Amino acid sequence: MAELFTLQSMLTLLMLILLQAVLGFDNLLYIAIESNKVGKANAAKVRRWGIGLAVVFRIILLMIIVKMFDMLSGELFSISLHKIIEGHFTLQSLVTLFGGAFIIYTAIKEISHMLTVDHIEHGEGASKNSVVKAIAFIVLMNLVFSFDSILSAMAIASEKTAAGVTVYNVPLMAIAIIVSGIAMMLMADVVTDFLKKNRMYEVMGLFILFLVGVLLVTEGAHLAHLTLFTFPIEAMSKSSFYLVVGVLVITDIISSKYQKRLWAQREREIHGTYDAGGEA
Repeated sequence: MAELFTLQSMLTLLMLILLQAVLGFDNLLYIAIESNKVGKANAAKVRRWGIGLAVVFRIILLMIIVKMFDMLSGELFSISLHKIIEGHFTLQSLVTLFGGAFIIYTAIKEISHMLTVDHIEHGEGASKNSVVKAIAFIVLMNLVFSFDSILSAMAIASEKTAAGVTVYNVPLMAIAIIVSGIAMMLMADVVTDFLKKNRMYEVMGLFILFLVGVLLVTEGAHLAHLTLFTFPIEAMSKSSFYLVVGVLVITDIISSKYQKRLWAQREREIHGTYDAGGEA
């Protein structure tokens, strides 16, 4: 227990918390969007229960991954159609692939709903989920997002013994998960309120969620060494993802401000024409 309070352990814990914070952005966005589907009265409860249960299951998943690390990387089955598609699938690659595909489907469904609904302010009612369903989706997606963060955390919080055996500091990783879960509970309310007050950024959030799905699908395909027509599918790097997200956010902010200026100018022109007509 004393080993948890050494300087090296504290530095490792700080790195783990920062890692969870950086990799938890996409998860936080999904939680904010999913909780909006249950109505205002239940949204906060869904976020609290969803994140709370997700933290518990994430710690359980961490212990399972540590115990069964070799099985995760072991091949389950392979596909080989000469010069068409080839791949060697593991449990990790399948979870990442299908999780990413589900997120892409969710983003496309929400974007299409926003484009077809007649009344934007009341459009959420048409796609409301039950509280249990929303919590289940949040927990499930949290586990999908957990794979890359847990594997990255294992690389940071590990050391080799004199016998050459790799030992993982599970208590430190569990503490980092709990701390990040508490921070996520606090930030989820902020993100959700921001999206409600700034509806124009909701579309941007859905496109970022779409990019998250693409990131996971390419990562899963890369883990499976998937090739299509002899071309290997490379994983989208985290740096490329954050660069695209940064450009998307900046573009959206600038276009929103420009649109507000155009509307203000149009209103001034309308009122100016009206005043001139009244005087005439």
